[in-house]
Amino acid sequence: ITTGTIVLGLLPMALGFGEGAEIRTPMAITVIAGLVSSTMLTLIVIPVVYAALDRSK
Repeated sequence: ITTGTIVLGLLPMALGFGEGAEIRTPMAITVIAGLVSSTMLTLIVIPVVYAALDRSK
């Protein structure tokens, strides 16, 4: 839930409205991509790896 609210909060900055948008837009896109990828890694990839390692024992 926290990641979702941060991503939604960064969307106006990522869409690039207002003065200085050319500086803030790439930063917001980078933060959003990092948050989404780290959340997917934590919720999907890590449990799958643990399950695969547990089966091999």
